[in-house]
Amino acid sequence: MDAQGRGGAGGMDPADQWVLNPETGNYELRPQSGARGGSGAPAGTRAPRRDPEPGDAGHRGAPPRQRRAPSEESGRPPAPADEVEPEDDDPAPAGRAATRDRELPAQRDRRAGHGRRKAKEKKKRGKKILMWVAGVLALLLVVGCTAAYLTYKRLNDNITKVDVPYDNPATSDAPVNILLVGSDQRTGDGNDGYGDRDSLGHAETTVLLHFSQDREHATALSIPRDLIVDIPECEVTRDGVTETIPGSQGVRFNESYGQQGRDPGCTWKTVQELTGVEINHFMLLDFNAVKTLSTAVGGVEVCLAKDIDDPKSHLKLSAGTHVIEGEEALAFVRTRDSVGHSSDLSRIQLQQQFLGSMARSLTSNGTLTDPGKLLDLADAATKALTVDSAIGDVQKLYELARDLGQVPVEDISFVTLPVKDNPAEEIAATVVLDRTKAEPLFRMIQEDISLTAEEEPEEDEGAKNGDDKPEPAAIGEIRTEVFNGGDTPGAAQQTLDWLLGKGAVLATLGGNADAQETTVLLHTPDQAAQAATLADMMGMADSAVKLRENAEPGRAMTLILGNDFSGPGVPIEAPAKKPENLDSSTANDAADNCAG
Repeated sequence: MDAQGRGGAGGMDPADQWVLNPETGNYELRPQSGARGGSGAPAGTRAPRRDPEPGDAGHRGAPPRQRRAPSEESGRPPAPADEVEPEDDDPAPAGRAATRDRELPAQRDRRAGHGRRKAKEKKKRGKKILMWVAGVLALLLVVGCTAAYLTYKRLNDNITKVDVPYDNPATSDAPVNILLVGSDQRTGDGNDGYGDRDSLGHAETTVLLHFSQDREHATALSIPRDLIVDIPECEVTRDGVTETIPGSQGVRFNESYGQQGRDPGCTWKTVQELTGVEINHFMLLDFNAVKTLSTAVGGVEVCLAKDIDDPKSHLKLSAGTHVIEGEEALAFVRTRDSVGHSSDLSRIQLQQQFLGSMARSLTSNGTLTDPGKLLDLADAATKALTVDSAIGDVQKLYELARDLGQVPVEDISFVTLPVKDNPAEEIAATVVLDRTKAEPLFRMIQEDISLTAEEEPEEDEGAKNGDDKPEPAAIGEIRTEVFNGGDTPGAAQQTLDWLLGKGAVLATLGGNADAQETTVLLHTPDQAAQAATLADMMGMADSAVKLRENAEPGRAMTLILGNDFSGPGVPIEAPAKKPENLDSSTANDAADNCAG
């Protein structure tokens, strides 16, 4: 058999001639003296050929597989045999016949080849592991980013936005006022059984949330739905088209939303004109909001002073403490027939307790630090909320919540707007503003004063200025003429009637005066005591009491009402101090005071 047979030249298996040197990593020619089946001839001599025997590789006479032997420099297999340069001791071959007189290119030794395969497979497995780990990490990054984006997009898509004609965004270095409007619209699963299912909605519950500039305190002012107010005209924008809704005089406050096409911006304007507090944003919540949010925080703890079984709200709870959520939570904030005087004012107490308890739940049950709970809450909140476009974005809502969340729970005050029964009704069904108490409360919010702060003792104004203030005169000694210089018709007559009712029997009607913005009281030096008494009764600032020179002897004082006059007994310049007998509580108080 010639050298092209599987037996190889010189009776040696070609695979035995080249082996891998593990020290150099290159293939090297095995010395023939140690070759398997060799004759022991020195290297460079030709060993006698032998026929293949059974058991030899290639016994079937298949032609030999020619491989490239690795070069010593690169370790790569050399060119095929017919391209290899001849050895010095070999005659120059001609064509293919030269392969018979040369040693064939190496084929790997089976054992060495097996070791190399294991090494390569091990190296390949290691590379695969690294690639797999890198792939998984990359996949996690991609999935994580995708999930974050999808979550962000989903939460953004959840939010309903309304364009309002106000541009007064909240900032972190100023007080923030947010109008929370609760709608009684019966949309959503399971809500058509509550009241008028065809209602377009009303401002069922409205809370003006004030957050102090230093984020050390907050005030939640509840506005009764049955308060008689003047609703100003307002602009609403739908599908890019702006429409002006006419105002309404002397109607229930709850008509400021939903009726005649009014949107939350109309409620915004109504509250702003009522309180004098500049609002930054609004949030509208419907029935579903109460159900989903109470569930998302893991339930809200409430306390009842007595058993409640209200067929209208579907609330049935025994006296004591309960953790409520979902439908039961909605029934709790809606019930009124079984608590207090069965009025909206009694229901407000339940709602304030509910809001205070929810604030405590958020800070005490780990919701704000648990990513899963926080995501559930964010999902529920964004689905439940309708907001103004300025905060109609998840990032903006998050930043606002993070900023306002600095207020300590114990310094969140809940207070109901001071009102009194409507005197125009024989059977009181509505209420009107109690300005004597409401105006000072408005001033506290306007001037960013906390309801929970300890009041400092007032310093006597006269002592502070070194002035000697006269002793007030008796009410019966007051002699004054009352003039109307403001825009309110009949204000002078109304004030005279009020003074006479208080015992100022010497007061008289002076008629109309030239228009003026501020109320003034003119007196002579000998009338200082009377002026002090009347100014105190009217709630006038010291700057409004003016000395009149060269007055006729015996002439009465002159009281001229301006546009700052709101009504008899209403402080013209309300003090920024907590009114006496104001019913207020904190979020912590709600934990101890059972409603009902």
